[in-house]
This record gives sequence, structure tokens and C-alpha cells, in this order.
Amino acid sequence: MWVHLMVRCVLRSKKYGVLFDKMSVNSRGLKDVKEALHQEIQSNMKNPQLQTTSSAESDLYQNLKLASQEVLERAQQIGRSKCPKCSSSRMFYCYSCYIPVETVPMKNIPVVKLPLKIDIIKHPNETDGKSTAVHAKLLAPEDVTIYTYPCIPEYEDKRHKIVLVFPGPNSVSVEDCLLYLLKCTQPNDLAVEPAAKRKKCTSQEEKKLHENKVTNTIENIEQVKMKTLLRKVVFIDSTWNQTNKIISDERLQGLVQVELKKRKTCFWRHQKGKPDTYLSTIEAIYYFLVDYHNLILRETYQGEYDNLLFFFSFMYKLIKAAKHSAGKI
Repeated sequence: MWVHLMVRCVLRSKKYGVLFDKMSVNSRGLKDVKEALHQEIQSNMKNPQLQTTSSAESDLYQNLKLASQEVLERAQQIGRSKCPKCSSSRMFYCYSCYIPVETVPMKNIPVVKLPLKIDIIKHPNETDGKSTAVHAKLLAPEDVTIYTYPCIPEYEDKRHKIVLVFPGPNSVSVEDCLLYLLKCTQPNDLAVEPAAKRKKCTSQEEKKLHENKVTNTIENIEQVKMKTLLRKVVFIDSTWNQTNKIISDERLQGLVQVELKKRKTCFWRHQKGKPDTYLSTIEAIYYFLVDYHNLILRETYQGEYDNLLFFFSFMYKLIKAAKHSAGKI
């Protein structure tokens, strides 16, 4: 339970902030949490508009269908552990090798199967330990690839199958992105197979029945093709102030650009001066897939991708609890 992970914060008259004393949590294990929490509190004190998260988003995090996070709770109590590959001391996972540390067995980490391939273009100056892109690679290893800029795949020949998630004046919604992809598609790619020759209809009733059947067949074919049109989604992993160089790269020009305008971030490192619709990388991936599932696949969402927030939601709740104890929310 979260009560066992609560952090008691003692406020003292220090120039820069907050001191922690532990209850049942190893002090080494709190290092990352302290740093993140300190930055968040200081940022919120300077910008009161960012002090609260929308209740809708908070409710979402309470209703996620997640795998058991007991393994993370145990790892939090133990503290940092070695990466099995590079032997670096890390918390939960190694953000360089994209694997869990020794105290977090791979068998206890959920694996998420995605309906689309995900490419993440990471800024070379992005701090690995602060990035949430690694969450996606850890939890959906078969469907996620991370590239470090200036390494970017060539998308030109496949731009009719790819969208770029990034806010901007020319961005469209998830629901509308397929219409824009169709403009990039060769007309022959969407041609409907000619119907087989049939005997001449002998009555109006038979003629009507035939017309309805042809119409339904065309609609079904078009619906299937629309669902399979999009194959890959590209995300940029960077601070918002560093994105200009990547987004202006000629290899990304011509891709349909999508913005998630109705979603709000819960990220504890929200950047000053940016709207709360600017999401962290893992939030953007998660929300895009949920919208894709509902709006394009037209299927009822039942938590298929919730485990993408396995690590993110754990840290979110822990930091929120610590801030609450500190009297900051």
C-alpha cells in the first residue's frame, strides 16, 4: 500500500528547500525522488498555475488497469541496484541499457503489445535519467525503437503510413490524421476490387438488394484499409526548448503532424511557460494509442495500453504523496 511509501517531509529554513527523513523507505532509494520533488516544488512556487493537476487526469491515474507494482515497492525500499549489463547503479531500470536492474526481475515487468510501431527521436542533450522514453522501450520492446539525433530513419518513401506527434500550427487531431495520410497515398492503393459479373437483376427488389450488398462491400473494404493505413508513429524526446533543431530536420518534413490537444500532463517536471497540454514522451505515446484505439480502430478501450504507465504512475503517486506531506498540494 502507498501508506508504506509515504515520505515525511520536514520543512526547515534552508535557502533552497526541503529536507527528508525516512519512514520505511531507504534514503538512497529516495535520491531521485528528492531531486524531482525539489525541482517540482520550486517550479510550482514560482508558477502557481501549475500547482494542481486536473481532477480528470488524477482520476485516470486511479483507474488504470496496471500489473502489480509490488516489485517497484520492494525495489524502492532496497534502494539503488546494479544494472545487469553495465553494472551502473540505478533505480528500477537502467536508462542507458533499457533493462531493469537486478532488484526488478524481468518476469515482474509487464510487456505491452502495441497496434503500431513507435519511433522515438531523442535529443542528444536530453538527460537520460529524466527522460520517460525509456519506459516505452522497457514495456513494449518489440514495438519501440529509440534513435539519438541526428540519427533519424528515412521516412520519405513511407510518409503515407507515418505520423509525427508534435504540437504546432499545422497539427491535426488523431481522428483526422488518416484523411491527411490519404492525400499522400497513391490513388491505386485504395482502389476497390471490381465486383464479379452478375446476372441481370429481374426485379427492383433484387436490384436494391444487389446495390446494398455492393455498397456494404465497398464500405467494409474502405474501413479495413483505413484501419491499416497508419503503420508507425514518431515522437520527439526532448525538452521543449531543444525541439526546434529536430522538428525542423528535413527528414521529418512532409510527415502528417498530430497534436493531442485535449490531454493534460501529470509529469512532475512540467516546464515553465508551457501549456499543460504539452505531454511527457510516455504520456504522449499512451494517449495517442488510446485515441487511436477508440477513434480509428473504433473499439472499446479496456486498458490494453495502461501498463505503458507502469513506471510513470508509480513515480507520479509517490511524488504526489510526498508533496502532500510537505503541504505543497
